[in-house]
Amino acid sequence: MHGYDCADPAQVFVAGMTIKQIVRELHVSRNTVRKVVRTGATTFEYEREHQPRPRIGPLEAELDRLLSASENKAARERLTLIRLFEEVRSLGYDGGYHAVVVMLAPGPMPRHRLQPSCR
Repeated sequence: MHGYDCADPAQVFVAGMTIKQIVRELHVSRNTVRKVVRTGATTFEYEREHQPRPRIGPLEAELDRLLSASENKAARERLTLIRLFEEVRSLGYDGGYHAVVVMLAPGPMPRHRLQPSCR
């Protein structure tokens, strides 16, 4: 690249390249280049101050109870994710399926072993 510092699109812009040329050479978005040119900052970070609790939070104990009861059953009789979702909906949960799946998904702290909802 014409002897300019790749990490600083603002320097390249001042040296005479257009935003479009900088975008093509540095492989960054146009909006990022415009932001760097306007502010001069080359690093951008976002840190959430408060993590909102999903709507399923109040029903977490009930969900754990359902999972514990399901674990003792034979493999074919265990509750699938969709059945767990339907059970929680019947208890008054008005959120989405994804929030239930995320809460039950194995991650850093694995939850209960689940049956897949379809094969």
